[in-house]
Amino acid sequence: MSLAHKVLAVNDDLPIRTNQSVHSGKVRSVYWLSESDSRRLINERGYNVANDAPLAIMVISDRISAFECIWRGEGDMRGIPGKGAALNAISNHWFELFKDQGLAESHILDVPHPLVWIVQKAKPVMIEAICRQYITGSMWRAYEKGERDFCGIALEDGLGRDEKLSELLITPSTKGILTGILGVPEVDDVNISRTDIERNIDSFKFKNLDDVDLYERLLKEGFNVISDELSKLDQIFVDTKFEFGYVTDADGNDKLIYMDEVGTPDSSRIWDGPNYRNGKIIENSKEGFRQLLLNHFPDPDILLNKNRMDERYALARNNELPEEVMMQVSQTYVSLAEKITETQLKISEDPKSEILAILDNDYGLIY
Repeated sequence: MSLAHKVLAVNDDLPIRTNQSVHSGKVRSVYWLSESDSRRLINERGYNVANDAPLAIMVISDRISAFECIWRGEGDMRGIPGKGAALNAISNHWFELFKDQGLAESHILDVPHPLVWIVQKAKPVMIEAICRQYITGSMWRAYEKGERDFCGIALEDGLGRDEKLSELLITPSTKGILTGILGVPEVDDVNISRTDIERNIDSFKFKNLDDVDLYERLLKEGFNVISDELSKLDQIFVDTKFEFGYVTDADGNDKLIYMDEVGTPDSSRIWDGPNYRNGKIIENSKEGFRQLLLNHFPDPDILLNKNRMDERYALARNNELPEEVMMQVSQTYVSLAEKITETQLKISEDPKSEILAILDNDYGLIY
């Protein structure tokens, strides 16, 4: 069987019973279940959610995005073999660890298949919760140009590229376009300060000021849990993004939970420890794929310059990456997932057929 056949590239065309449009992002697609199917599964499976909680089937693909484009490989390989299963396995591992250590629960209720989650609908906090332990990436580029204030936090002079910071920094940005907030531009993904959040808790969808403290605590504690576990593998947790939302449990209690994904190579920078100590950065995350792209094309400015987006889209559309590039990325994701979970990753031979069979036979959700 070809490698391309093992890749789940299209995940928004499954005949899952839903009465709403399928929401499809760069990597995941979400199928919101009907009220009757949600209630049936809650009753049959005993999920700890309110009886009327909306549920969804979330299907992850093997697509890979970078520089705001979707990339493909030779032989009609429209994704990275094992990538989706690796991301789900890593996220689910961290979510379970957070829950076991008393931090908070997640939106995941069930894992029917390595590429599928059953999730409860959460009311998202409108913040991309970012924290950084090292100065690198966009923060380093801004620092190098003389910027010292990051989300209301002042950094000292004299820091070097890729240096460990004296403390874990919380540098949030907006999730979506928020309007009417003084000093915050009405664009997606703009940096904000703790003061911005405190003055506008309704706009950011927090229920109260105490929950602003709670989100920061859960962010820091979650980061430290992952960092400690990765250090056992001699891997460095550099920076990451979390997302949070509110749900109601079976007893009617509102809770702030983790959602989306956590601690994955897509949402985080992870460096190899031995190489870092020897002065070399080896990425065990999607940042490595970005570097591969920058090295692969003769004019990397196309990938970095937002004024050249038409050229960038054409580059992704008209180029197939070498199979060895795609498999190098696959090895990064799969090997990291297996190290973290201490379990061999199951890579489907025919993922779409497997998903449909399970959701039909075990959950009764296929037309």
